[in-house]
Amino acid sequence: MNANYMQRAEQMREEIISNRRTLHSFAEVGFELEKTVSFVMERLSSYGYHPQRVGKAGVSCTVGKGGKVFLLRGDMDALPMEEETGLPFAAGNGCCHSCGHDCHTAMLLAAAKLLKEQEDSLAGRVKFMFQPAEELLGGALDMIQAGILENPKVDAGLALHVMVGNENSKTGEVFYADGPANFSGDAVTIRVKGRAAHGSTPEAGVDAITIASHIVIALQEVLAREINSMQPSVLIVGTIHGGTTCNTLAGEAVLECSCRAATHENRAFLKQRIKEIAEGTAKTFRGEAEVEYVYGMPPMVNNRELSSEIGEYCREMLSPEKVHVIPVSNGTEDFTAVAAKIPTTYLNLGAGSRDQGHEFSMHHPKMEVDEDALPTGAALYAFTAARYLENHR
Repeated sequence: MNANYMQRAEQMREEIISNRRTLHSFAEVGFELEKTVSFVMERLSSYGYHPQRVGKAGVSCTVGKGGKVFLLRGDMDALPMEEETGLPFAAGNGCCHSCGHDCHTAMLLAAAKLLKEQEDSLAGRVKFMFQPAEELLGGALDMIQAGILENPKVDAGLALHVMVGNENSKTGEVFYADGPANFSGDAVTIRVKGRAAHGSTPEAGVDAITIASHIVIALQEVLAREINSMQPSVLIVGTIHGGTTCNTLAGEAVLECSCRAATHENRAFLKQRIKEIAEGTAKTFRGEAEVEYVYGMPPMVNNRELSSEIGEYCREMLSPEKVHVIPVSNGTEDFTAVAAKIPTTYLNLGAGSRDQGHEFSMHHPKMEVDEDALPTGAALYAFTAARYLENHR
């Protein structure tokens, strides 16, 4: 079975690359994916599917009959940054597929074609999840709320992400975590309220900028003294805005923070301590602080049993030496919303390492993928789904 999927994917190489380059050329962001969605639906229709819109900008269809249902996710959105690759098919609209989602969409389209060709031999059903707004950490949840996991009800799922420009990104090799796979990610806003006063009478005011400065320093103590040093976490203050002139005390200051953690427990602890430290520090200096959790995503945790199973299918298709178990990554992934509902696993597919000359990594405007990885990714999507259904018939 593995040779057939890989061989057929290689035969589709030019089509996969062409689809990827087309998607890349009109990169779109968030839920505003008019051209992308139209292209995906047209391609799926040409393969014999009847694709449906799901949620604000998602697309889905199903192949096979009866039995278990296995979900394959591919995200479609780009980033709002100017592309600097100089590629002939580069997007010129101020957006950029520098996270490889064009590759995911093209590979999942190819997997849909592969599985349609093998529909009569499938031991169950495969549901395709073409997802918007992963970069906003909102697309998966939107599709879940619109029913992607129902009718037919999904039993398990897989997401795949290309990786470029690091040690775990050699072209055509697979990397996955046995358990925690990605950090949580939370955006937090702290509004410090003081009392404005003229610089000649500072005693009449409460300096919001001074309070904000003390909050920044105090927050770093959480990482240095309160989090287990063997459990990596991140807590940064990315922006501070406050004050109007150089000779007055600021009556207000706003801090924007980001925190990441590998476990649910540490995530909850960081959020609790941000609130306690901000409010306590402000009160110490006669001010007030309001803490708002703007958005967030829990850590992505691979189901260990399913990950072990999918890992073995990857080894069947590729070879044991091309499949690696790796530690948790400090990136954030909104497939977490699916993982909270059903058993899932999240694979990374190498698409160019630094040793192979790929200097720029994900989210860099000069990032370029090695398109030789695309047939492998398409075959992995299709083969792992088919093998799961076969093993759970």
